Amino acid sequence: MLRVLTSITFVYVPREDRITVAINAGRADAWSCWLTRRLALAVIQRGTEYLVSTSDLAQRAPAEFRGEAVAFERDAAIAKTAQAMSSTPPAVLKASTDIAELAERLTISRERDAFRLELRGQGEQGAAGTVNRAELQRILQMLHTAVMQANWLAAPATGQPASPTIPGEAKSARH
Repeated sequence: MLRVLTSITFVYVPREDRITVAINAGRADAWSCWLTRRLALAVIQRGTEYLVSTSDLAQRAPAEFRGEAVAFERDAAIAKTAQAMSSTPPAVLKASTDIAELAERLTISRERDAFRLELRGQGEQGAAGTVNRAELQRILQMLHTAVMQANWLAAPATGQPASPTIPGEAKSARH
């Protein structure tokens, strides 16, 4: 069963060395899952690459200024979505953590001028929703903050490097 994604919260849980993703926390349609280090890092890398490859601003900028254009677009998105941010009470987050299942797949795909974000757990439970570019930038930034709290970027990731992505194709990270 897929729930409609209306809110998302990322919390690093040191005891588990995983990130809890709380969807619609504190509501009747709440669901939560665990992101492992490998999946979280893949989502950040591929999600960021996908945003760059689908950015009109980045595509129009000269190659030598593309990085600055991408950074400008990200900063503008964070400012634009700042008012939508709120704090989730710790008791609600603990309840989400207690019932979380392991995430199996997170997919980001393009839907006209928006993006579809779909997160599924091992039990085929999950959540999906359509977000605009600024909201997706914010979600990736929130995940990046949780990854930084986990200190997962300090050491190089083990395993094979991520395969190159093809622009315009749905991006999926799987655990």
